[in-house]
Amino acid sequence: MTWMRDHREVLSFASGLALLVAGIAAAQIGADTAAQSLWTATTALGLILSTAATMGAVRRRQPSVDVIALLALVGALLVGEPFAGAVVTVMLTTGVLLEARAAARARRELGLLVARTPRTARLRTGDDLVEVPVEQVVRGDRLLVGTGEVVPVDGRLDTAGSFDESALTGEPLPVERPAGDDVRSGVVNSSGPVDLIATSAAAESTYAGVLRLVEQAQASSAPFVRIADRITLYFVPFTLVLAGGAWLVSGDAVRAVAVLVVATPCPLLLAAPIAIMSGLSRAARIGVIIKGGGALERLAAGRVLLFDKTGTLTQGKPVLSDIVAPAAIGSDELLAFAASLDQVSPHVLATAIVTAAHARDLELHMPSDVAVEPADSDQLPTEGEMVQALQKELC
Repeated sequence: MTWMRDHREVLSFASGLALLVAGIAAAQIGADTAAQSLWTATTALGLILSTAATMGAVRRRQPSVDVIALLALVGALLVGEPFAGAVVTVMLTTGVLLEARAAARARRELGLLVARTPRTARLRTGDDLVEVPVEQVVRGDRLLVGTGEVVPVDGRLDTAGSFDESALTGEPLPVERPAGDDVRSGVVNSSGPVDLIATSAAAESTYAGVLRLVEQAQASSAPFVRIADRITLYFVPFTLVLAGGAWLVSGDAVRAVAVLVVATPCPLLLAAPIAIMSGLSRAARIGVIIKGGGALERLAAGRVLLFDKTGTLTQGKPVLSDIVAPAAIGSDELLAFAASLDQVSPHVLATAIVTAAHARDLELHMPSDVAVEPADSDQLPTEGEMVQALQKELC
């Protein structure tokens, strides 16, 4: 039962389409009675769905064109045109399926952002470390953020560190932060463990604000959608008057049903919310946060795009462009050695080096007893010291 409830949109669409096609096949071989029965069953399915949708709209006190579909289905049965009702049913189930898929994708993208949110933080209490729920962190708490961990709350560094800030800024390269610098929640510590002093609670932090922004964007309606909602208030009465007029002038109830069938469903009301929701969720998946459907709609009218970015624009994925190797060591040998070590490195550039080695079909070896020790620039070894260390290791 749970599986059927979770997949009711797919089941409704498949059932309606199967019954419609089966009725057409029966009509082709002359089994008219069977065809009429199959189309009547399809129409009955549409009646159940449209009745439920209409009742839901009434409870929410929202205008809905589902009443037109409901009247069209009832009219199709009353005038003996179940095929028209079956076609309306398939249109309805198709729309419901598309809307459900768009909503599910939006929830999935938001779920990925939420899953990235830290649930706990390591709090320093004297010489001890206590793991506490991130909601219990308050301003002034001293926290430890380990290598590869997401910073749980906004804070001020007590020790220097390097951070992958691509989730917030799109910058693919790590950013070095000295002690005393502010770091925002949501960035990843790509250096050794660092201490920071919390400057905000979890609910007030930067990443929590990003999540709220995404939720609001997916919940809000674009101006185009709101116009479509207002059209419903006029579209439904106009359709009913037009259908009644067709019946009155022709004296044939089939004419009224034909008007209702043509007006069901309104593509404007169905397409606009799906397009907006899909656009917002797709943008969120690639790291672009758009503040609501209105902003997305206005973006379509843009002709000039300005990037507030220092330096050159990147693809957000670092790659190895060149190798400058000492004379004593070939470039492939140096790359193989570096890539072998970077297989266990948490640094954001390690993946680019390993990928470049695989692209050259170099043989890599898994290192052991690796320790990550971030160093200041004045502590880095000279080229001669690096050559000596490599020669010693390779020999």
